Amino acid sequence: MANPPSSPELSPKFCFSTAALRDFLRVSRSSVDDTITQHLNALVVPSRVGFDPTSTSLRGARPPSRQIDSTSCQSFQDKVLFPAWQTRSHVLSYCALVATSPDPDDPEAAIRESENERNRERVVDERLDPYSARYFPREPRTEQLASAIRMEQGIENIVRRRTWDMVKGRCGESAVTWEEALAGWRKKQEVRQKSAVSK
Repeated sequence: MANPPSSPELSPKFCFSTAALRDFLRVSRSSVDDTITQHLNALVVPSRVGFDPTSTSLRGARPPSRQIDSTSCQSFQDKVLFPAWQTRSHVLSYCALVATSPDPDDPEAAIRESENERNRERVVDERLDPYSARYFPREPRTEQLASAIRMEQGIENIVRRRTWDMVKGRCGESAVTWEEALAGWRKKQEVRQKSAVSK
């Protein structure tokens, strides 16, 4: 089984470097979610019976993908899929918190303030120039980060839904949504951590 990338060292600098944030999410998604078919195919146990040459004499529809053993599926979900999703959720949650926090170290704060001051002092005569009243202030980097996080969370929901549909199709249909399955896994992890601490 593939190992998803480990969690990056979280800091506001990591979050404000949206290229680094997107690179981490891209690599994590490509190592687990984008290759889900290959991961699931690797879980299929090879045939226990040798090849039967008579099987080629009959034409028919291709048999549906073989079901995967439930213990193999559960092991894949517990050891690869859900930890990768949890890591990405943790990174997105942290960066969302950074985006909603005040940013005293914003390098463009002084530039924005001077632009705002210049805009207030500006004389606008819309008869001479109908576009002179337009003013588009620079977005603070916290707002830029919040926008990037919203977009990445939307992408994450789509990727997880698609991945979970593939898992359900190969491991056996389940009425459980990916959100419920991930929440159940998180509860199991909390119980394991509590029992480990109490020992």
